[in-house]
Amino acid sequence: MVIDHIGAILYPDVEWMRIIGRFSFPLFIWLLVQGEAHTRNVWRYGLRLAVLGVISQPIYQLAFGVTDFNILFELLAGLVCLRLSRMGSQQGTTLPLVVWLVGALVTDLLNINYGSYGIALVLLTRYFRPTPVWFLSWVGLHVAYAWLIGPFQLPAAAAPLFFLLANGQRGAGARWFYLFYPGHLAVLALIAWRLGLLV
Repeated sequence: MVIDHIGAILYPDVEWMRIIGRFSFPLFIWLLVQGEAHTRNVWRYGLRLAVLGVISQPIYQLAFGVTDFNILFELLAGLVCLRLSRMGSQQGTTLPLVVWLVGALVTDLLNINYGSYGIALVLLTRYFRPTPVWFLSWVGLHVAYAWLIGPFQLPAAAAPLFFLLANGQRGAGARWFYLFYPGHLAVLALIAWRLGLLV
């Protein structure tokens, strides 16, 4: 992610930095899915994402010169979808399908970074299985996304290779892990401002 953002903010013509960065979002999704499954308090987890999303928003807009909502709001939407679909599955209802469709629609309508594509990644990652059908679904999503939007995100199709390295055990607690997001963006924005890249 840091390499990606250094490329986007300071070296926008250096394509290899952006290509490396395509792996970061699926890995954040993986951490989100694992976090939702193992957290002691999912609502506190969501509150942290919301607070950091609000803190990050002006920094994000300044650093990238954009108007959409930052990735932490996408992760928050994904967290809500994960938990509501889990609750619906336990009750044996059709709620999970509705939750994912509404999540995709809302993130697109609110212009949240990654939008429905991000919600689809959360859904697929939630049901990750190292099977040919799952990998075909993942790659198919990225091919469709490349056809509709462009090939920029296509390298992320290889991200599940990192999922296979996970040992399935709960990791160390990192409650304020996402604080790194606004922190590093603020540093990069300051550097860009000092270099005259931001006005």
